Amino acid sequence: MKAVGGVLALTLLAPQAAHAQRPGLPAITPLTMRTGGDVEPARMALRLDHADLTIDVNPDAKTLSGVATLSLTTSAPQSKLLIDLDKNFTVSAISVDGRALPSSAWTNPEGRLSITLARPLRAGAKTVVKITYAGMPHVAIRAPWDDGIVWSKTRDGKPWLSTTAQGYGCDLFWPCLDFPQGEPAAVDLHITVPAGLSAPSNGVLVKKEQLADGRTTWHWRSGSVNPYLVSLNVAPYKEITATYTSRFGNKFPMTYWYLPGRERQAEGLFKEFAPILDFFEANVGPYPWANEKMGVVETPYLGMEHQTINAYGNEYRKDATGFDWLLQHEFAHEWFGNQMTAARWDDFWLHEGYAQYMQPLYGRWREGEARYAVMMEEFRMSIANRAPLISGRNPTSEEVYQDENGGPGGDIYMKGAWILHTLRNTIGDKAFWEVTRRVVYGRPDPLPGNFKPRFSSSDEFIEAVKITTGKDYGWFFDVYLREAALPELLMERGAGRMTLRWKAPKDKPFPLPVEVQVDGVVQLVPMTGGTATLSVPDGAHVVLDPYSRILKRSEAVEAAQRRR
Repeated sequence: MKAVGGVLALTLLAPQAAHAQRPGLPAITPLTMRTGGDVEPARMALRLDHADLTIDVNPDAKTLSGVATLSLTTSAPQSKLLIDLDKNFTVSAISVDGRALPSSAWTNPEGRLSITLARPLRAGAKTVVKITYAGMPHVAIRAPWDDGIVWSKTRDGKPWLSTTAQGYGCDLFWPCLDFPQGEPAAVDLHITVPAGLSAPSNGVLVKKEQLADGRTTWHWRSGSVNPYLVSLNVAPYKEITATYTSRFGNKFPMTYWYLPGRERQAEGLFKEFAPILDFFEANVGPYPWANEKMGVVETPYLGMEHQTINAYGNEYRKDATGFDWLLQHEFAHEWFGNQMTAARWDDFWLHEGYAQYMQPLYGRWREGEARYAVMMEEFRMSIANRAPLISGRNPTSEEVYQDENGGPGGDIYMKGAWILHTLRNTIGDKAFWEVTRRVVYGRPDPLPGNFKPRFSSSDEFIEAVKITTGKDYGWFFDVYLREAALPELLMERGAGRMTLRWKAPKDKPFPLPVEVQVDGVVQLVPMTGGTATLSVPDGAHVVLDPYSRILKRSEAVEAAQRRR
């Protein structure tokens, strides 16, 4: 979740206490602000096999100091390594395969650490790079709509801080490869915090060690984590934990870390964990991180899908749905974003469109079609149609999330959800969920232990629809994903006949069948060639798409949007 419109944008951020360091400082370079996009061949050739991160958090000074040990494999020869790291951190030492480099061997003028190797690497070679760094991290102005660290205070003045990095990337906090395929295959986090504070993070807690000066070091270990989802959370947390028994027969822990004094609210939120898990496992498939945990942590900003430690700052607000949409949305990303990761940001509608669509589907699961329809209508009012959901190029994160940069912005959420709604109503529930499993797990029959984290794309999604249904729906996605404007359903009546015609952008083919209600009787009308003619008595009452199963242009919606 990041820059969004509609329902999400109307939600207030959790309050943050004032602090001495001004938000947005220290300033970062355009290169550090950039995440994703076109990647140089030399950087793309690197794979991060393991990241061992030792991070010392000093809330009083508002600084971080760390040692990052990166185990890398290269598929191409390398004479220097390019590692992303905010230049506000001072690098004091680097070693390669245990050999210290002179300070002249590295530079970092713009936020990309360039390390000249004493011995070039051949294709297929492995190397271990150890980077010692320290400094003052960039402070988020309005997390999670921008990124950085949020330094805050609890009600009794204790430190409370969290990180968020989806837009600007992992290099705000640790030396990394700041593009989707830079995902480390494994991560160890050793987070040292002042006495009395906890540091919940990604994965499994290996151990907690108390140091002689009263501080504690929390050692977490995780499998594949998206680079921007490696997370720091520090506060005097209390926790609730329980064991979840999956419908697949396995068990794993559920844990919520919350601020003291909010026990009643925390217990209420925790009661939602198991029902939400069951919804996803019943419809999508096994929880992907059952060998680690389902984890949520209270944060001083709204939220983010940090793998196995989702950030939650919705102030325990529920609406008429009876569940906390923020908790449910971020948890959806454990499947759509964390298990299945878009190979490039141009396909990020798969993350956010699916995660957004899970809220009305959960409402339907709990209460039926009326709740689903109300929630979908809220989403519909937020669709802007200013840019296609996919551009066909390799944009950066900000170029996707911010419509002022020409991207689809909030449409990757709301329009993405409505495209999935239209697809489900076109191919049916059974096929829809099979398509979803193929994209998420890479197979239609996921079971605990028979799948791994994977990258996916819009093209693979379209192919999954074809494999599942036996039909080519390329025309469907060509209009909905690659065009900004929506298809329009036109109707003409006269002399006992009614003609329907789809008017798609650029006159593209769009033979989507349409339900038509004539005097209370509903029939599904094939639109071969994008048109159909029916015999309809003069004076008959006609409703097109009476159950609103299709995303299409609506002059009424456009007029209402203009009045906002």
